[in-house]
Amino acid sequence: MNETAPGVAGRTRRRSGQGDKRHGKAPHRKGVRLLLGAVAALALLAVGATVAIDRVGVMPRTLAPYIEHRSSGHNPTITGLGRFASRTLVQMDRGTPINTAALPVTLGAQERPAGLDARGGVLVASADELRAALGKADAGDTITLLPGTYRFNGAALDASHPGRENAPITVRVAHPGSVQLEFDMVEGFRVSAPYWRFENLSIRGVCGDDGACEHAFHVVGAASHFVARNNTIADFNAHFKINGADGRFPDDGLIEANTLFDSHPRRTANPVTPIDLVAASRWTIRANVIRDFIKADGDRVSYGAFAKGAGSATLFERNLVWCEQSLANQPGQRVGLSLGGGATGPQYCRDKRCITEQQGGIVRANLILACSDAGLYLNSAAASHVEDNTLLDTAGIDVRFATSSATLEGNLVDGPIRSRDGSLLHLGDNRSAPLWESFVGLHPVRDLFADPATGDLRWRDGAPARAASKPVADLCGGKRAHGAYGAFDDFSGCLSKP
Repeated sequence: MNETAPGVAGRTRRRSGQGDKRHGKAPHRKGVRLLLGAVAALALLAVGATVAIDRVGVMPRTLAPYIEHRSSGHNPTITGLGRFASRTLVQMDRGTPINTAALPVTLGAQERPAGLDARGGVLVASADELRAALGKADAGDTITLLPGTYRFNGAALDASHPGRENAPITVRVAHPGSVQLEFDMVEGFRVSAPYWRFENLSIRGVCGDDGACEHAFHVVGAASHFVARNNTIADFNAHFKINGADGRFPDDGLIEANTLFDSHPRRTANPVTPIDLVAASRWTIRANVIRDFIKADGDRVSYGAFAKGAGSATLFERNLVWCEQSLANQPGQRVGLSLGGGATGPQYCRDKRCITEQQGGIVRANLILACSDAGLYLNSAAASHVEDNTLLDTAGIDVRFATSSATLEGNLVDGPIRSRDGSLLHLGDNRSAPLWESFVGLHPVRDLFADPATGDLRWRDGAPARAASKPVADLCGGKRAHGAYGAFDDFSGCLSKP
């Protein structure tokens, strides 16, 4: 089109000149027609570009790495143009980075006791004593770690004796922050029996090789009714790994009010996902902070949390998922939350087939920020419910494959909601942004907030209210008074009081 445009313009000018000689006012009428024609042509081009962008269905932030990769290795001019185009696309799409690092939110681990009697149970004061206590634990026991630093290497810490529903086995710290557990090992706690609870712990992976620190917790096989609450866990590839073994599955778990992050990009080709849930059912992932999970090697694709492997009824509720907080501007793709993840090998699936990766999952009242890819990805996730989530600076919500079906209601999405490869969407009352706007630097949903780039998530002109027909969840546990789109009516309810 660019090659023929100059010739077309030249012929038009010659016709206009001939009219000028024959008719006194022809130049004015001709000029108006030309102007109208140009406007119409530009409008058609704009419409065509919009249709093409929506048909391709790729956000600028996900298109940019492809362009830069395809242009690399050529002559310097082509490589430079590719790099320039890539950076321009990212800037148009992402704009000023969102920064709420200084905000003291009430989500995640807090400096408060868990509410249990610190004087009861078994007291341990060394790494060897903790191993011994775990090996002797019986239903109803409470193992309390005294203040200090505990370093472990070698074999995992086995939690293999069963608790009971009315008598769980609890491992805890009386005062959060008073104990540091350092794991120089592939797996930290390996939980293979039901009714274990872990509370108020601070755990860090300290392996020299990132590939050698896989899991702080491996919850496997018969380890049903597992609970992790108010723990701070850093520097693992999968802080929580949950999967079946020998035909048994660790169902009905709870991961609540934990802070999970990595202090540096993980130099590994192994999966990097702080909560890696495979084949287990009825897990609740609630009120956690999950941030900075960067996979530096291999395919460079990482997730904040996923549930896959033919499990069912996973609930992701009231989490703050911040793909890139301290570790921004890194190559690779980060996805916030996912039902289905990147799919599962049949041998690891609950049904050995994975007809669907997840059945009946719920994603509700989460705040998902600053992801280089989709904020929420549904992959072969049937009968899903996605309700009252806020997504800012992500590639939106992506629902994929004919085995995915989802009902979306009340979501506030700074980007598009997309159906791909035959997936079925039931769209209720949501507020999102067309895909094409991200290509020209428009962010109408982000602009609803006072100044998200500085962490000011107050509404600029009042909450975008919707006619909610039922009570809706709130990100930080309060009551929803106005029923705004997204995860909260008033973000100040998520801030800790001084």
